[in-house]
Amino acid sequence: MEEIVNRVTKSPLISIDLEAFLHTGENVIFDLKDILFQGMILKEKDFRDFIKTNDWSQYRDKNVGLTCSADAIVPTWAYMLLVTKIKEHANIVTFGNEGEIEKALINQAIEKCLNSQDFLNKKVVIKGCGDIQNIEYAYTLITEKLFSKVSSLMYGEPCSTVPIFKRKK
Repeated sequence: MEEIVNRVTKSPLISIDLEAFLHTGENVIFDLKDILFQGMILKEKDFRDFIKTNDWSQYRDKNVGLTCSADAIVPTWAYMLLVTKIKEHANIVTFGNEGEIEKALINQAIEKCLNSQDFLNKKVVIKGCGDIQNIEYAYTLITEKLFSKVSSLMYGEPCSTVPIFKRKK
């Protein structure tokens, strides 16, 4: 009887599961409207007092989106000050809603995943079928980052791939 050979494990393909690189901490929104005077005005002295006295450790390992849902003019420096305090504890801080947090997490995951020359002139499969939010954004971005490095790029599972790109020899 002939031995069954697993050609997938013996192939030179590198498989990337982007989902494995995503930070799994809780996503939270920090809404500035809650600290505005009368829900409309940012008073610098009060804001700076809030910055000094707030317990920022509540954001430990969380993914934070900064926003202001009130119809108020918030100076850019206010968001910058918030980042300096929240980032001491949080995984990631970005401006925007849940979708923007997800995009920032995808950017972070791709940077972690592609932080080496391991993919240079290699055959790479980007694993499909995951629970990634903004999946089109994720796969567009990772393709854009890998395109110039790999010899070929595929989508799916190593046993069943969809060819995306192959560098001409």
